[in-house]
Amino acid sequence: MLLPEIMKNISIHLVGVKGTGMCALAELLVSAGANVSGSDVDEVFYTDSILEQLGIQVLGFSRESLVDKTEFVIRSAAYDESNPVVAEALSRGLVILTYPEALGDLSRRFDSSAVSGVHGKTTTAALTGTILKALDSPSTVVVGSAVAGFGDRSTWTGGNRFLVAETCEYRRHFLHFHPHRIVLTSVESDHQDFYPDYESIRSAFLDFIDLLPDGGELIYCSDDSGAEEVALEVSGRRPGIVLTPYGVFAAGKWRISEGRPAAGENRFRVEAFTQEFRLAVPGHHLVLDATAALVLSYSLAMKETGLFNVSRAAEALAGFRGSRRRSEIIGEAGGVLIMDDYAHHPTAIATTLKGLKAFHPDKRLVVDFMAHTYSRTAALLEEFAGSFSDADVLLLHPIYASAREVYDGTVTGRVLWEKTSDCRPGRETLYCETLDEAEKELAGILQSGDLFITLGAGNNRPLGARILKELSR
Repeated sequence: MLLPEIMKNISIHLVGVKGTGMCALAELLVSAGANVSGSDVDEVFYTDSILEQLGIQVLGFSRESLVDKTEFVIRSAAYDESNPVVAEALSRGLVILTYPEALGDLSRRFDSSAVSGVHGKTTTAALTGTILKALDSPSTVVVGSAVAGFGDRSTWTGGNRFLVAETCEYRRHFLHFHPHRIVLTSVESDHQDFYPDYESIRSAFLDFIDLLPDGGELIYCSDDSGAEEVALEVSGRRPGIVLTPYGVFAAGKWRISEGRPAAGENRFRVEAFTQEFRLAVPGHHLVLDATAALVLSYSLAMKETGLFNVSRAAEALAGFRGSRRRSEIIGEAGGVLIMDDYAHHPTAIATTLKGLKAFHPDKRLVVDFMAHTYSRTAALLEEFAGSFSDADVLLLHPIYASAREVYDGTVTGRVLWEKTSDCRPGRETLYCETLDEAEKELAGILQSGDLFITLGAGNNRPLGARILKELSR
């Protein structure tokens, strides 16, 4: 183990503590009895209130923020030795872990389950936690976003028998985790700055699943071609792993049958139960995520007690209101419903918008999207251009750059706008250099009965709050 088995009164400093994952880790460490301090930028984040409730003092990025009694340092993967706090820890010879290393180390102490996939892992982990909370499961759940049902926190703690955690494939971070079960929602090309092609990211998922012990369980979406392909290969090379498929095309007890979407509600059944399940969040992809959460919750419940209260699980799903940046409702004013979603990959964009259309068939869908990373935009340019078919009005921006890549000048936001416009003949597709410009355009576009949503992993989320404030006047 990298961290002490008993952490009571151990002093641990978190670099980048305001990040969602780091804040969740801080909650786990505090609950284990550690003395936690942190450092980050001055900018206000939603996690500030959580850290304050935990009694964690957040200092700036300076060598002085590392107090003398600090024994361990955990850093966000976004910060390296160029950060003054990390540099000071190195000069003192302190043990320094990254967030994936620390989460992986903690996972050794539980019967741990990982939620993974290119899409859907945050919502699936949040839905799993929502069900386990309703079942009074002795579980700890870590999600990569704040969840309304967790009191707007990203963790829920009901006990220390099981750990369910969202795990990230970027730079193979999930290989630090020690799973007994893995949920695999999807596999397709992404993170092109690290995985240059589909084969490279597929290989990472295969290596991750190889961490399962014999008797471990792979819960996978048979509707996703990548996940199905990976599961098929696993069945040949690791016959000791239990394969559990779910989806509309799945064989067995977790096959889904969906009812017709109604305004404001998804309905579905699975072969395992006679109970009908309902969701107040939009999209077929949410039905898939909810089913994955049912499968994992069922697996844990059967191991713990041999019983699964399907009625409580159904009530939990019906009461689920999403997580931050996943079909999140920002507010409503002037008859305009304002939402925000993290969808930043063409597949996620298309499924999110299709779900919103089905959920709100009478609303005009006005979308503001900001692409994230030049490498992803360049590699998937045609897919991005064709992913906005359900948007009635679309606003695009310059690409939001990442510090982890070097821009080669081949693809810009305007190139994406030109390609997307060609895919949307006769439909309004605008290009705005700034959020101020977009706000002015939207003032003449939005009308009562519209649904306005900001999409992407860029910095356009504040536009929703600005529009809400203006319309509220």
